[in-house]
Amino acid sequence: MSTLSSNSAIKWNPKNLEIRTLSVEKTLEPLVIQVTTLVNGKGPSNKKKGKSKKPKALAKSVEEATAFFVARGTEIAKENPELRNEIEKAVEETENDGQIMAKASHSFADDPCSSMKRGSMVRAARALLSSVTKLLILADMADVYRLLNSLKIVKRSATQVRDASNPDELKKRFHQFQKDMAQLNYASLARQNDLKDLKRRDDLAAARGELKQNGELLYHATMASIEHPEVAAAKANRDYIYKRVLGAMERITTAVQASGSSDSRPEDSVGELANALDVFLDRVNMDPLDFDEVRHRPSLEERLESIISGAALMADSSCTREGRRERIVAECNAVRQALQDLLQEYMNSASQGRPTDDLEHAIDSMKIKTKDLRRQLCKAVIDHVSDSFLDKATPIIALIEAAKSGDEKAVKEEAQIFRDHANKLVEVANLSCSMSTNEEGVRMVKLAARQIEVLCPQVINSALVLTAKPKSELALQNMDKYKHSWLKQIEYLTDAVDEVTSIDKFLAISEAHVLEDVTECIHAIQGRSPEMLTEKGNDLLGRTERVVNVVENEIENYEPDFYTQKVLDACANLYGPIMSKLTSQIEESVQTLNETPDSEEISDDMNNEFVDCSRLVYDAIHDIRRAVLALKNPEDVESDSDVDDVMNGSEAGMSRVSSRTADTDAAPTDQQLMRKLPEEERAKIVANVKEFQMEKQALESEISKWDEGSNDIVVLANVMKDIMSDMSNFVQGRGRLKNTADVILEAKHLGEVGNRLGKIAKDIAESCPDSSVASDLLAYLQRISLYCHQLNMCAKVKAEVQNISGEMVVSGVESAMSLIQAAKNLMNAVVLTVKTSYVASSLSQKSGHQHSQAPILWKMKAPEKKPLVRREVREGDNRTPVRRASQKRVISHEKALGEFQHDL
Repeated sequence: MSTLSSNSAIKWNPKNLEIRTLSVEKTLEPLVIQVTTLVNGKGPSNKKKGKSKKPKALAKSVEEATAFFVARGTEIAKENPELRNEIEKAVEETENDGQIMAKASHSFADDPCSSMKRGSMVRAARALLSSVTKLLILADMADVYRLLNSLKIVKRSATQVRDASNPDELKKRFHQFQKDMAQLNYASLARQNDLKDLKRRDDLAAARGELKQNGELLYHATMASIEHPEVAAAKANRDYIYKRVLGAMERITTAVQASGSSDSRPEDSVGELANALDVFLDRVNMDPLDFDEVRHRPSLEERLESIISGAALMADSSCTREGRRERIVAECNAVRQALQDLLQEYMNSASQGRPTDDLEHAIDSMKIKTKDLRRQLCKAVIDHVSDSFLDKATPIIALIEAAKSGDEKAVKEEAQIFRDHANKLVEVANLSCSMSTNEEGVRMVKLAARQIEVLCPQVINSALVLTAKPKSELALQNMDKYKHSWLKQIEYLTDAVDEVTSIDKFLAISEAHVLEDVTECIHAIQGRSPEMLTEKGNDLLGRTERVVNVVENEIENYEPDFYTQKVLDACANLYGPIMSKLTSQIEESVQTLNETPDSEEISDDMNNEFVDCSRLVYDAIHDIRRAVLALKNPEDVESDSDVDDVMNGSEAGMSRVSSRTADTDAAPTDQQLMRKLPEEERAKIVANVKEFQMEKQALESEISKWDEGSNDIVVLANVMKDIMSDMSNFVQGRGRLKNTADVILEAKHLGEVGNRLGKIAKDIAESCPDSSVASDLLAYLQRISLYCHQLNMCAKVKAEVQNISGEMVVSGVESAMSLIQAAKNLMNAVVLTVKTSYVASSLSQKSGHQHSQAPILWKMKAPEKKPLVRREVREGDNRTPVRRASQKRVISHEKALGEFQHDL
């Protein structure tokens, strides 16, 4: 690595032609296009006459571009005397290479069929592009040189500010420091926007922000040290701020001079624990015939123990709730056992030379247990987030009040509380990063947490200065400045943590926490403890306000519509009258407890009033949560609430498996027994399943062509299809239904969905002007009702057989086959219902008849998007490449239109 000159500190390698900025790339682009067009010209052009340039014109354009670079390079050399020798040398090389290129291009233009002249022009073009690139990079280095000079000036000004000996001198020097900072900020911002490397652009932005913040604090810290030279904390604060200013400038220097690819940074690592869970799940799913116990068992067990160690650290955290800790430990043990069961199945499969019947179940169990562990870890993180960010201002306010009193002992106690609060926030921020895969969000959280760590000792030092001089106006102003910076950084950290936290899970956990706070408040009233009521009441108020803030920030990411307005209205209802009423109720209850003698009993009216007010708060938060969930896709929403595990009235809740069937018992599940049937009986089931699959494909073909946006019939038919598929999978010994109780529950859900479908279709039939179509539709609805009843009966018969016999017998197979047959018949009835409903709706619309319910829109679903650009072939892709045919194919328009299937 060499430098440009003896007076320059710019690192530059003459052989490295790396383009670091967008401006250099944009400036070089026209010349590259012109030279490439000239070099690649082969015979007559396919463009229309008058559209393509002749070789002579292209050569002239290259000469003009070269002359422009030479003239501009000469001007830059005059403006930068420190780099004049290097730039003038580059200008001379560019001019010489331009002349050679001009001669070669004109010679080639006269004889474009000469391969020798083409080769000469190609070599001249390469040399010209190389020299021009070198000239532009040198010009870019001139900008860097000016930026580094500005940094030197700012550093000199910062040193003068630190060394000021009196207030007047400090004000004068700080005024000059601000001017120098403004020039540096302008130059560094321009450089930041021009950098190609996004990571270095972010590094430069972070360094600029830190320099600006600490530059303002340097003045107040230096003024405090001048006024109170005998206070060691004041001088320590000043020196610490000055050190941070220099560090920020050093990072700016590194960012503007860095070359090559960006190095990995500590804050770039995302979701260590979440990523470890993903990798573990990917590794456990393998070809059973490739399993090697000696190689795979230690590797998988080591990975799992590493995950469990991370989960144990989260469980042992000081702010993890006891109930959550026990659940995490239980899920860790369940995952351990699931891994051992899976490894045993892999061993059995390897010994038998084929996958065992229980292998698929073991893999599913492994995925479910790992997902449960992940869910508990996410809940633990959100527990921390919900509890730690409630009261962010009280610790620093208490520290300042203690410092104003001049009580050094009290200040040290409050400083320790403040330090613990800061450490807790940083710990929670790191925990939230460990379970998030949002790369940019994690990076912002880690940067904000690092600022909290750095700022914490400075705030304490400022408090010590105020403690030593409680009457000093400058010490108080210095403390207020640090308070403002602290609260600002806390807000940055809060926003960053919210960005990596799922709004669905946060609201679900907050809803449960609100219920806990309400319970604690009621216990405080019953226990006649005004102190506890005040503490828990403040937690309740803080939690409700936090919910409103998080939701309002989330809604900013959505386009305004009916649903977002509904969320905002729910937030306004909670933040306005309900919180005002809750605040008044808490104050009145505390006052009543303080004024009521211990001999008198607390009236039931006060308890009832507080319970009623608390119910309003809880209901309002529940309404906010439901309004937010309405913005989401129901399939993407998990029931993560600790209060209610099923969303009322949603298909996601209707098809959810009962928690009673978690296969944690030692006894085998009904699904496992189904897999142990004799081969002859299983063959009968498979034959019936094939017929069921044909009906399923017919239903999928019918409903897949309709848009579900405003068509409840298609939505309900899709739900019924999924439920029947789960029941079919159960009799084959696979899927998510484990026991007969699950089948009965799903059959009930299927009946409920069938009734809802029947009500909508019946309304369509009543408004249909064609009596024959209406009668057909009503007949199909009767079939749906009949087959739903048959499914219920089949599920119950199967349960009775299992409960009586205790082992699988032939009668159980007959029950399973009856179940499949009923599901197949129901599937066929649903297909006919959907088709006939479409016909009836179309006839109703044509005749002007409208049914009483909301109209059903039969809108064709758009075909799947196809890529406009062919996918690049990656290494290891063994597929035969598709080659271009020798002649163009004629595309049949009928075939293209056939993609839109619409059987009437």
